[in-house]
Amino acid sequence: MKSANKTVVIGVISDTHGLLRAEALDFLRDSNYIIHAGDVGDHSVLASLSQIAPLTAVRGNIDTTSWAETLPQDAILKIGESKVYVIHDLKELDLDALGTGIAAIVSGHTHVPRKEVRGGVLYFNPGSAGPRRFKLPISIGRIVVRGATLEAELVELAI
Repeated sequence: MKSANKTVVIGVISDTHGLLRAEALDFLRDSNYIIHAGDVGDHSVLASLSQIAPLTAVRGNIDTTSWAETLPQDAILKIGESKVYVIHDLKELDLDALGTGIAAIVSGHTHVPRKEVRGGVLYFNPGSAGPRRFKLPISIGRIVVRGATLEAELVELAI
């Protein structure tokens, strides 16, 4: 997705495990683009998200049924002047982000929301928007892209 000088709002969701909450849909409605970082759980989740905005989704470790075979293991998006790399499990990352010009790496898998800048690269995990796991929050996120500038936000959904 190209968008050189305008502001682009990327809604980021992960680990829905087949459950797409109304609160998550409400949060994502102002997105220009949506990323699902895997463990989708059911194709209906992607159908609903794609009605809001263009969508990129990657396959997570629970996405093993036939509908999920079309999902890539990873993806690289060009948004504004920034490249965003998407993978489900950060432990499977096999690239040099700085060397490839990646500005942000979006992942899921851990269900733990996290945003951190390391070596000039934003590492962003929105946590899990699906069924609650242990005492972890139900969360979602967004990345706002303005040219080459990225601002990330994590939001705990009121459930």
